Amino acid sequence: MRPCSNPHACAGFSLLELMVALAIFGMAVVGLLNLSGESTRTAVVLEERALAAVVAENQAIDAMLAPTAAAVAPANGQEMLGGRSWDWRRTSMPAGSTGIVRIQVQVRAAAQAQEIASLSVLRSAE
Repeated sequence: MRPCSNPHACAGFSLLELMVALAIFGMAVVGLLNLSGESTRTAVVLEERALAAVVAENQAIDAMLAPTAAAVAPANGQEMLGGRSWDWRRTSMPAGSTGIVRIQVQVRAAAQAQEIASLSVLRSAE
């Protein structure tokens, strides 16, 4: 490096320093954009799970309020919630020999195979 007689002529960054700084800034921006996209995808998944859980709770409440014969009979159907269609299935099985029935509700997004929410409740079989 050669010495400068005029301090104003030597002030500033070299081209190499600017390119390194831009490369570091570019990598930081790419990382932040990736993080933002992942956050949006996670929010969509959480919304879907929350809506499916509400559908499962609604069906479990219906089973708790229905007459015993209707509550323990297997059932399935569709429900609209949050602008989406949800497929649900309700099954029951004895929960021991004490006259209690376990009612299981499973919820899927319409026309999809993956179960999104599941809920179990206990109810008297009498």
